[in-house]
Amino acid sequence: MSATIESIPAPDAAAMSDARQRQARLTKPAGSLGELEDLSVRLAGITGACPPPLLTPASLAIFAGDHGVHAQGVTPWPQEVTAQMVGNFLAGGAAVNAFARQAGVSVTVVDVGTLAEFEPASGLVLAKIRHGTRDMTVEPALTRDEAIQAIEAGITVANQMVDSGARILLTGDMGIANTTASAALISVFTERDPGVVTGYGTGIDAATHVRKIGVIKSALALHAPDPADPIGVLSAVGGLEHAALAGFIIGGAARRVPILLDGVISMAAALAAVALAPPCREALIAGHRSVEPGATVALGKLDLAPLLELGMRLGEGTGAVLAYPLVAAAARVLHEMATFDSAGVSEA
Repeated sequence: MSATIESIPAPDAAAMSDARQRQARLTKPAGSLGELEDLSVRLAGITGACPPPLLTPASLAIFAGDHGVHAQGVTPWPQEVTAQMVGNFLAGGAAVNAFARQAGVSVTVVDVGTLAEFEPASGLVLAKIRHGTRDMTVEPALTRDEAIQAIEAGITVANQMVDSGARILLTGDMGIANTTASAALISVFTERDPGVVTGYGTGIDAATHVRKIGVIKSALALHAPDPADPIGVLSAVGGLEHAALAGFIIGGAARRVPILLDGVISMAAALAAVALAPPCREALIAGHRSVEPGATVALGKLDLAPLLELGMRLGEGTGAVLAYPLVAAAARVLHEMATFDSAGVSEA
């Protein structure tokens, strides 16, 4: 892990300068592509090339894990749904599968911590650290060693995907009760009250929402996690999927590929990743703004503007997959759009 963190490069200033200059020569009024112009410059910096590589193939990793805090009644959904949804992903029947087929994104599920046992299958990576986290209101969710193992599992998946040709990595998740852990992580890393960052997750009622906030406050009071010790924070109140996603982000950043984030679970993991390895923030692209309040707080802390605002809160990687064509288009413009000189078009 340490070697990967140390190898994360800074954005390539020369490539970014070249991208800005090229944008100024393309056959359009300056600034007329809005945020896509800035994104193309960022992509040049992340990848170290102008134009940046075309962002295909694109690979989505859905990290799956269960949560001991489920025992505190923070969601009406049974814990078995985590494993059932893993099966649904593998069968191609989830929303994210439909979106991924439309966008041309490959989907891989990584079991880092479900309660179930899965047989080897196409599209499934077996990387289980333990069968679910412990109940954060009683004891730390993970040991430090387990959190580190999960981070390293995420780094390994990122390396495997890039080695297989991926030019952009997308983050996804599955884990019943993981919005509770996410809110706890966001509360710690942004130093905001749990009541501000905790949402309704899978559609809980008002009474369950109050209980959920109380559960998070209880866990934070018990452990008093220090945001300056991100592994300690992940150990105290995080999920195995959060730790693995943090490693996935760090691993991708070290390989100079963009990391396209999904919603609140990915945002919580990104906060942990940036706390561990501040330079990895430069590789992050926010796919969308989840309606979970913690997502907006996390985006502010990360200083990221989301590409889409669709009122979504499904997770799975759906927001990242929907945003992917926009990111890919920002790179393609620098490859294929003519300049004023090459097209013989007069300038203003």
